[in-house]
Amino acid sequence: MNIKEAADLFGLTPDTLRYYEKVGIVPPVHRAQSGFRNYQTRDLNWIYLVRSLRRAGMDIDALKHFAELAKGRETNDIDTLKAVDTAQKGILQNQLIEIDEKISEIQQTREILAYKISTYEDHIAKFKTGEWNAENQERLWER
Repeated sequence: MNIKEAADLFGLTPDTLRYYEKVGIVPPVHRAQSGFRNYQTRDLNWIYLVRSLRRAGMDIDALKHFAELAKGRETNDIDTLKAVDTAQKGILQNQLIEIDEKISEIQQTREILAYKISTYEDHIAKFKTGEWNAENQERLWER
């Protein structure tokens, strides 16, 4: 698969894929005899993972670290492989915790928006009739 096809597959630009490769976020992509990148399943999996982690909020430096750890898999040393596994899994677990926290915050925001929409007319009416004013009104944070 060429760079345009790979970029289109994941909603990225060819420049983004080149950048990811240049800074070491994805391993070097195999080149055809012509010199053009020839993306294989391994490359596409890396791109998909990186895109997903970026969407989840992982920064470029953390992605570089994750990719750098993967280079440790080029050994047969059991202890090194275990250390790489532990470190990479830890990075993924930490990212999952961050996502869960963001989901919780978004859910809370969604709930307040849904509440405000469902009670909108009633609340406006209470202000218009004087039942509520600047000091005498619902305290949203106490709901």
